[in-house]
Amino acid sequence: MLMVFWDQRGVVMMDFLAKGTTITGTYYASLLQKLQKAIKIERCGMLTKGVRLLQDNAPVHNLHVAQREARSCGYEILPHPPYSPNLAPSDFHLFPTMKLFLKGKLFPDDEMLISEVKLWLLTQPADFYRGGLHSCIKRWEKCLTLAGSYVEKD
Repeated sequence: MLMVFWDQRGVVMMDFLAKGTTITGTYYASLLQKLQKAIKIERCGMLTKGVRLLQDNAPVHNLHVAQREARSCGYEILPHPPYSPNLAPSDFHLFPTMKLFLKGKLFPDDEMLISEVKLWLLTQPADFYRGGLHSCIKRWEKCLTLAGSYVEKD
């Protein structure tokens, strides 16, 4: 499983969960700590301006330990309506595009797949990531207009 944190400039941090491992609140909390360190390196000065996280409603994101760590790191968690994966930019923008790139390719092992995914993520231009966030704004506006109804298309 891939956990990727990105902004309008590109990938800030990615983490690949080992096969057969389950993500827990403690594991996710440790990722939020690592993210804070990655932001200091990759986006110098951004922490002083504040960091907003838009994440879906996966149960692990809402566990007390994860919420406490997010507050401890100073992150503002943006609200996300339940049952709305169509509003999470990774779900409607990043992963579908990556899946198209990977479609039909065979990899001899997990390490080769991980290497290809990392390369793809890191070579996407800033416009790709910026476009995903702008599309997110349009989807949220449409969701508000539809009083919270499911939004499929931009």
